[in-house]
Formats: sequence, structure tokens, C-alpha cells
Amino acid sequence: MSARQSYIFLAPGVEEIEAMATIDALRRADIPVTAVAVDTTLQIKGATGQTVVADSLISDIDITDADWLIVPGGVPGAPNLHASKTVSDMLLAHHAKGGRIASICAGPAVVLAPLGILKGKEATCYPGLGGEIDSNGGHYVRQTVVSLPGLITSEGPGTTLPFAIEIIRQTKGDKVADDTAASMIVTL
Repeated sequence: MSARQSYIFLAPGVEEIEAMATIDALRRADIPVTAVAVDTTLQIKGATGQTVVADSLISDIDITDADWLIVPGGVPGAPNLHASKTVSDMLLAHHAKGGRIASICAGPAVVLAPLGILKGKEATCYPGLGGEIDSNGGHYVRQTVVSLPGLITSEGPGTTLPFAIEIIRQTKGDKVADDTAASMIVTL
């Protein structure tokens, strides 16, 4: 089964492992994903000082037919994503039409919760930030990955591969997800 184009947002201060390992796993499963710079340059300096090179600038993408919009965390990555009106508008439009969204680490609490995307839903995030989910109408649960139809949240850097495998599972089914996990020696 073929997959539609997905997009992962990269802002200055992005948690590098969350972005790059997610992209890596999705591409191994033949899921097209574009790394999108939420800045004026393709080169983004991450949370630990590594430079990540995006595929496209946010001004150059069209998410009309997007499958997943993916929001990594990191500080100040997640706050920088939250500060982007363009990112917020894209997430709200995608959510309004029933589009799929995945977010990890600070992303669910700092980016999705204030937009109302987690309202009435269980979600997880970086431990210590769960109050942001609860105070915005969601229900914080402490677990590695929370997978709802079309909405996946995860805790942080160390849970990135299970998070990515769950995106693969919802996109391409159990066999592709399990095969990708096995090929990467991911313990779920």
C-alpha cells in the first residue's frame, strides 16, 4: 500500500534524535516524509547543537493532501514551533479535516495542547509537562506511546523509535511496522 506525503516540522532547537530517527524509520518503510524548516534557511541548529538540514522551507510546502503532520520536541524547538503562526494554522487546518498528527516530547504539551488538538483525548508527552495537556482539556497518561486513530503522542528522545514504528503501523499496517522494527532491532 502506498502512502501519501507526510511532513515533519523542524524549528531551531529541535530535538535532533526525534526528528532524524523518525524520518529514518519512515523512509525505511517507504513512507514519503519531508523535513520542513520552520525558518528562512534549510539548516537548523538542534537542541544539542547539531545542524540538521531540512528538505524544504515551510513557505514552499502545500499540506492540502498531506497524510501525517509530525511535531518533534526539544527546547527551544517545541516553543519555536508553537510561536509559528504558519505551523499552528497548518496543524489546525489538518486537524479540522481529520488529518493525522503525531507529536513527541514537548510537542504534545507545548504545541498541540494549546491548539485544542488534544481536547477530550488521552495523550502523553515529556514527563513533567503533562499538566499542559490536562489544563487544555486533554488527559495526560504516562506511557511510552499513546496511539489513537490518527493521533500519536510519545514521551521523548528515548521513545522515538517506538513512536516512529507506531506511525508506520497506522500508515502501512502491522506487517510493515513489525518488519521495519525487526530490521532496525527495535524492541517494542
